[in-house]
Amino acid sequence: MISTLLQCRAAIVDSFISIPNERTGFQPDVSRKVSGEITKPAYGCQVTIQSEKEKQMMKIYRREEKKEKKRAKGTDDGDSSEVVVTFDPKEMRAQREQALLNARYEPLLTREWVYERIRYPNVYDSYAEATKAPAFVGGARLLLPEGIHRENNKMYEEVEIPPNDPMPIGFEERPIYISELDEIGQLVFKGMKRLNRIQSIVFETAYNTNENLLICAPTGAGKTNIAMLTVLHEIRQHLQPHGVINREEFKIVYVAPMKALAAEMTNYFSKRLEPLGITVKELTGDMQLTKGEILRTQMLVTTPEKWDVVTRKSVGDVALSQIVRLLILDEVHLLHEDRGPVLESLVARTIRQVESTQSMIRILGLSATLPNYLDVAAFLHVNPYIGLFFFDSRFRPVPLGQTFVGIKTTNKIQQMHDMEEVCYNKVLDQIKAGHQVMVFVHARNATVRTAFGLIEMAKNRGEICFFQPDQGPDYGQCEKQIQRSRNKQMKEMFPEGFGIHHAGMLRSDRSLMESSFSKGHLKVLVCTATLAWGVNLPAHAVIIKGTQIYDAKRGAFVDLGILDVMQIFGRAGRPQFDKYGEGTIITTHDKLSHYLTLLTQQNPIESQFLGSLADNLNAEVALGTVTNVEEAVKWLSYTYLYVRMRANPLVYGINHKAFQMDPGLEMYRKELVVECGRKLDKARMIRFEERTGYFASTDLGRTASHFYIRYNTIETFNELFNSQRTEADILSIVSKAEEFDQLKVRDEELEELDNMLSNYCQLPAAGGVENSYGKVNILLQTYIGRGEVDGFSLISDLSYVAQNAARIVRALFEIALRKRWPAMTYRLLNLCKMIDKRLWGFAHPLRQFPNLSHVILNRLEEKRLTVDKLKEMKKDEIGHMLHHVNIGLNVKQCVHQIPAFTMEASIQPITRTVLRVRLLITPDFRWNDQVHGSVGEPWWLWVEDPINDHIYHSEYFLLQKKQVVTKEPQHIVFTIPIFEPLPSQYYIKAVSDRWLGAEAVCIINFQNLILPERHPPHTELLDLQPLPVTALGNREFESLYKFTHFNPIQTQIFHTLYHTDTNVLLGAPTGSGKTIAAELAMFRVFNKYPSSKVVYIAPLKALVRERIEDWKVRLEEKLGKKVVELTGDVTPDMRAIAQADLIVTTPEKWDGVSRSWQNRSYVQKVAILIIDEIHLLGEDRGPVLEVIVSRTNFISSHTSKSVRVVGLSTALANARDLADWLGIRQVGLFNFRPSVRPVPLEVHIHGFPGQHYCPRMASMNKPTFQAIRSHSPAKPVLIFVSSRRQTRLTALDLIAFLATEDNPKQWLHQDEREIEDIIATVRDSNLKLTLAFGIGMHHAGLHERDRKTVEELFVNCKIQVLIATSTLAWGVNFPAHLVVVKGTEYYDGKSRRYVDYPITDVLQMMGRAGRPQFDDQGKAVILVHDIKKDFYKKFLYEPFPVESSLLSVLSEHLNAEIAAGTISSKQDAMDYITWTYFFRRLVMNPSYYNLEDIGHESINKYLSNLVERSLRDLECSYCIEIKEDDQTVEPLTYGRIASYYYLKHPTIRMFKERLRAELPLHDLLSVLTDAEEYAELPVRHNEDQLNSQLAQQLPLQVNPHSFDSAHTKTHLLLQAHFSHAQLPCSDYTTDTKTVLDNAIRICQAMLDVAANEGWLVTALSVCNLVQMIVQGRWLHDSSLLTLPHVEQHHLHLFRKWAGRAGRSGAEGFCGPVEGLPELIANCSGKESVFSTIVSHEFHPSQILQAWSFLSHLPVLEVQMSVKGWWEQSQEQMERPLPAAGANLREESSWLDVHADQEYVLQVALRRINLGQQRRKQDSKAQAPRFPKAKDEGWFLVMGEVDRKELLAVKRVGYVRNHTAVSVAFYTPEKTGKCIYTLYVMSDSYLGLDQQYDIHLNVTAASIAAQVNTEVVDSLSGPSLS
Repeated sequence: MISTLLQCRAAIVDSFISIPNERTGFQPDVSRKVSGEITKPAYGCQVTIQSEKEKQMMKIYRREEKKEKKRAKGTDDGDSSEVVVTFDPKEMRAQREQALLNARYEPLLTREWVYERIRYPNVYDSYAEATKAPAFVGGARLLLPEGIHRENNKMYEEVEIPPNDPMPIGFEERPIYISELDEIGQLVFKGMKRLNRIQSIVFETAYNTNENLLICAPTGAGKTNIAMLTVLHEIRQHLQPHGVINREEFKIVYVAPMKALAAEMTNYFSKRLEPLGITVKELTGDMQLTKGEILRTQMLVTTPEKWDVVTRKSVGDVALSQIVRLLILDEVHLLHEDRGPVLESLVARTIRQVESTQSMIRILGLSATLPNYLDVAAFLHVNPYIGLFFFDSRFRPVPLGQTFVGIKTTNKIQQMHDMEEVCYNKVLDQIKAGHQVMVFVHARNATVRTAFGLIEMAKNRGEICFFQPDQGPDYGQCEKQIQRSRNKQMKEMFPEGFGIHHAGMLRSDRSLMESSFSKGHLKVLVCTATLAWGVNLPAHAVIIKGTQIYDAKRGAFVDLGILDVMQIFGRAGRPQFDKYGEGTIITTHDKLSHYLTLLTQQNPIESQFLGSLADNLNAEVALGTVTNVEEAVKWLSYTYLYVRMRANPLVYGINHKAFQMDPGLEMYRKELVVECGRKLDKARMIRFEERTGYFASTDLGRTASHFYIRYNTIETFNELFNSQRTEADILSIVSKAEEFDQLKVRDEELEELDNMLSNYCQLPAAGGVENSYGKVNILLQTYIGRGEVDGFSLISDLSYVAQNAARIVRALFEIALRKRWPAMTYRLLNLCKMIDKRLWGFAHPLRQFPNLSHVILNRLEEKRLTVDKLKEMKKDEIGHMLHHVNIGLNVKQCVHQIPAFTMEASIQPITRTVLRVRLLITPDFRWNDQVHGSVGEPWWLWVEDPINDHIYHSEYFLLQKKQVVTKEPQHIVFTIPIFEPLPSQYYIKAVSDRWLGAEAVCIINFQNLILPERHPPHTELLDLQPLPVTALGNREFESLYKFTHFNPIQTQIFHTLYHTDTNVLLGAPTGSGKTIAAELAMFRVFNKYPSSKVVYIAPLKALVRERIEDWKVRLEEKLGKKVVELTGDVTPDMRAIAQADLIVTTPEKWDGVSRSWQNRSYVQKVAILIIDEIHLLGEDRGPVLEVIVSRTNFISSHTSKSVRVVGLSTALANARDLADWLGIRQVGLFNFRPSVRPVPLEVHIHGFPGQHYCPRMASMNKPTFQAIRSHSPAKPVLIFVSSRRQTRLTALDLIAFLATEDNPKQWLHQDEREIEDIIATVRDSNLKLTLAFGIGMHHAGLHERDRKTVEELFVNCKIQVLIATSTLAWGVNFPAHLVVVKGTEYYDGKSRRYVDYPITDVLQMMGRAGRPQFDDQGKAVILVHDIKKDFYKKFLYEPFPVESSLLSVLSEHLNAEIAAGTISSKQDAMDYITWTYFFRRLVMNPSYYNLEDIGHESINKYLSNLVERSLRDLECSYCIEIKEDDQTVEPLTYGRIASYYYLKHPTIRMFKERLRAELPLHDLLSVLTDAEEYAELPVRHNEDQLNSQLAQQLPLQVNPHSFDSAHTKTHLLLQAHFSHAQLPCSDYTTDTKTVLDNAIRICQAMLDVAANEGWLVTALSVCNLVQMIVQGRWLHDSSLLTLPHVEQHHLHLFRKWAGRAGRSGAEGFCGPVEGLPELIANCSGKESVFSTIVSHEFHPSQILQAWSFLSHLPVLEVQMSVKGWWEQSQEQMERPLPAAGANLREESSWLDVHADQEYVLQVALRRINLGQQRRKQDSKAQAPRFPKAKDEGWFLVMGEVDRKELLAVKRVGYVRNHTAVSVAFYTPEKTGKCIYTLYVMSDSYLGLDQQYDIHLNVTAASIAAQVNTEVVDSLSGPSLS
């Protein structure tokens, strides 16, 4: 075979060369492609054998070819399509093979595409059916429709395609009338009668289904209304029952290709949608929107690039792209233009999101008619049978005739002349036929030239009369307006009937032209293409004169795009007047075929994606949607490129063989991806591991993606950019960016550029005028210097440069900041601002204010008046200096509006290498909305080391408008490293992101810094034989343990804990069995001191619960020791506490209890205090622990009975100090290093960029998923997040990632059916969803039962992933194999910003990794904000020192000790402080506490100042009194109240100042909610808006400016609690719980304050407030509403009942049932009566619950007597009070008493129990809406109503059967009759209060009786009521 081939070789080669072009089975467009601009490699046969002769031939042939090319180039711009097709034998051969193969598969005698056989229902394509006649036009072979006219003469070739007849109306077609639509449709389409044909055909699919659509229809066919139909469909899906549109749930995005179009669409949609209240905003390069505006907008109209940028930053707007429900892409046929790739990446991203998140995003593609609509449909995921609509030109509202004219000459001048000629003839023909004409040209100055050219020709030929306007009625007025215009060319040509229109004209002139043309005064309008886009102004005929248009981006002339041509032709034919329209395009002969094929849709549109593949891949990697090669290959399959590569592989350089072997193109796509990956890796934009195929994004890549910077530009930066560059260097680097490559330097511009260089350029422009990058540089500097530019091409180049340079410099700024180069960062930030403001950096900052005139500014600069000088001058001085008296005020105002602030930094060393910096930023400028906007001023802040030229920390922050207006300071806290020897100083620099000249510097000086002491080494873990459990020597104890031996740590400490009484501090990593250590210490007490108590303090209620659950079983049931829980939720009675062996409690509770240790015997019985997590000393709640231990030591020293203290903690850095403080000498301190974990831990820390918290969290989700995949694919995983909202968002994202996997339920290790049963019991809807995927959520907002369910599922490994809030790390001990800490900040509502978790929390979370029984290693992945990465790296490996935070709350604790009597003088207070841990640390790390040096004198001075300050605070809060001698201190009642109720002293002070004798309830409520205790309630992000919405539903007004205050939120939550209002989210429910938890305690204190002041009305109101809080109803509501299930609309049932009862003569109560007492009386204990009342409205189960509530209500019987001394009797007597209701006229009804004497009122309370005997222990109140169990109790208030004075208050606990209470009171001093009243107020129920009058007849005082009373009193001792 081969030999024959070789013999006949010459013949074969010849035959190949002679094959004419048409016969290669190559589609004609492809041959054009190969020769045209885009040459893609075509791989053919790889081996060629050539003889010498052939080589020679090829050489000659190539030479010829070059000549040809040159000749062709000379004639036109090298875009010609008749360039000889390159005859490369390899290629020819490939083509031939291809043709043969095609022929083998194709049926004979057809030229059809195979897929056009299928008939799709909505495709009306006449081209596909018509027979096509081949023809040659301009040397290219085309298929043209029939009926065309052709003319070919010397000057031009003309092809005329006549207009089509409209499509006949089909049978099933019927127009849709607007009146048939639903209400929404009618509102929006108001003023239209019906939809047109196309809209009617599409209507059903668009308006009533959710299908993706592709609609191809000619321009002007009304596609916008189709878009409107889909918009309405979307809106209708969010319509709530009462016609309210839920606007929060959806966004609609309309992507329009041009800004002009976007603006037009915004207008159209907002007008139409206004009646529905839907906001439509434009989001383009010109129209930026703030985040808030975007949130409040339902429909965004944007350009492809802008939307790409928005979705690239997945993050900032993650929420945004996730609630998009409809994406409308206008002009999809742009896919084959330069901007096509953007559309491809958008669609690919959207469709991937749809598939991964299973969310529904509908895509609607609108396009002009295009040939391969099926490919585009496939790309948009449109179902061709339902959603594909194709309408050909027969559907144009006005059919269009097209004429193509190709001018033959190649001489440029002649060409221009011929075009004018042809154009004139065409125009004349139309005018003679009585039509108006628009002539489109492509430059603004060309409009005038053409118009005058045409006029001149007409005058020369004597035909001008045809053009002159008809003098119509309003012609004169029009002419007048024209004459007024300043545009002289316009005035000149108007009388001749010509007009011009372009974007450079004034708005008024343009409108004038438009209106005169539409009125018919102008016959010819010469305009640029902007008219076609922006204004809808049709004409009968349009003529496009010339098709070359200048493109600034390319810096050269390019062909007019098909999009523009179609848009312009769309203006031909006026729908109301014309039968048809005519479009003429006049071009050069070589372009004729190009436009013909385009407009007759010969060429399938191809993808341009390959060119920008690298950039798009980088964007996806940066977004986190593509993380490895596999995903990238999958991502490519969503692009249009993929669709076309399969349809037409050759164009994309895939040879046939490859395609056959790899029909899905997997291999090819992989090659592409790997190649791009290598490129990007080389440019350091991503990290690409070829071995594993993983991509990781880098800072550089992310910056490039966010700023839309191309790969080549980044390469340039890598090469040229370093930290030493000057401003001039930067400008030259920027000008070399690839974005500017196309700008060319033209000869005619050189002169002007030279002028610009000398006039406007302040910096040398590298490259000079001759080079293109020099030109960019000059233009950029001219732009900054606000220079004048004349040349038309330069103006457009200038705006192009300005737009792009701003972006590129911002990117460079980010790069420099990431590389930590301070000087460079500063330079670049200033350069960014210079470009934004168009000002040089040396210009006066006031130039940024447009309202100051140039003269003034120039004078300011001459006089060198800096901003600082101006600030100090008075306005008159300024006026005089500027020779302009009145301007002073203006200048002064402007100066004060330049953003400025003062910074104060305080530093605290944490260790010898880490400093904490606290910055206090106080704004110091005046806010003006016109100047600063309404949100905030952005600033950059960084800490630089000037000597090493390095940035140690940088962050971005916003100064909120509110902070500026109220001058409220902002706190910023961060850590920076320091090195020894100490540097002299660091700078903190803050630079405004917007304002030139706005910056602040603060110097951190290290002169007086004392570094803390070095920390002593850790305890070594000895290599001991593990102790067996039997070492306990007690069978009972041994039986508690399931294991046989203690672990190494427990073995080492066993002796000290179990056999000695020394205090112990054990520091060991989490999970090393510290709880067992605690048990060992307890066992010692149980053995040695059986009558003593053990107190175990755990920092959280959850931990207490966990310990209780464990010990109740192990210690109480097995050992018989009584275990009692004592927390805020559970308060056992004294008896239980007195009998308990082990009390488990929280620090606050124990502090409260042990405050009065003198009177509480059980506190003195404590033998051991075990404090878990004692390292929390350093946190906010640390001081409480400090006080407890100090007090314990104090108590032991006073009672000579030592209390053993055992502290358990994680590994500590400064354990020695803690040990000293706990009084531990050599023995008893065990501080193991963090690495001694039972299970070793491997930690990975990843940094994430991004200034904003939520987006940063969102960008962590994918890495979290990958961490699970790589570290723990099948073992349990714990993910810690900062908030409940984050648990939900993270879970949903993880589910989205799972959805793309093969097995989405891979984390669920349980039978589906079983889990479904479990899910059915779950309350939380989000949890239902996540559990199905094996993901649990755990946070305080869940119902107790749900939490338990989740915990059990996780512990038993039924679900693999648990996402929890950080509290879980402390609360519950279930370890996992992998722990992911997702973000280390949380939102602190008090300071309204995100603050870092305490490091202890992060360690605690990590400690949960590794399960001792299953894993040999644990994994922790910590995802942090990149600026904090170094800090965490350091402290996760070396322990963190614990500092004291007692300082901030010292006064509270001093008050408690003063109230308890342990401190009675200032000296005592000083001594007390020396007991604290704070004192130990003060000496060790003085700088941390601002102590200058540690001499004896300084410390003394420091402490006495401290005591002075704290006591003065307490004195101001009325808590203590400092005596005359300035030493002694005495507690006051208010101090006692504060200490007793555990309130902060500012709260008590506020009560004292704001409570009055008679306060209405709503005032009391605001006093309650303003308590300091509520300042900590979190107001999370955006909750101020939720609060303002909530406030509108509630009865009481709050201050509208304080919606972000915690107190306001508390107020609203309480109101909502009373009103049963719907809360906006689940967080509010748990917040309400927090609020209610504290409310009772605070109210009780208010009651005591009122009682102390003797205010009766206020005291009673407070009692009522307590009842409201417990029952969750307003006082004025009927008390019946407290019954479960009874609402306002049920009350009529009870009212109706009254009449019936009366008639039937029922025993008991008669009268209407208005409240609970009547109802109780009415039912008299019979459930049957109650159920008859309510049976109509309630289910039996509801009746049961309501009855159980009702029957448990307490009904009290009250009997009273008075006890005391009377004159005539010898002993104390008790006299009964007369019954209520006795006749007051009779003396016997009044009780005689002596004046001014103490008596005791004996009150006997008896519960008349209804029917149901209550269970013994059930003393709890019925309070379904109160979060924790509450004891039922009573307040007895005695008062005198006339004087509104309160005499006594007594609290009574639960009344079981009988309770006797004595209330002491004094009789009045003056004799006569008086009435006292006793109120029996419930503390739990509304409507059950009783009041009794006590009638006293006061007789003269009796000395004897008084004396007796006093004696008895002194014997019995004082009783505190």
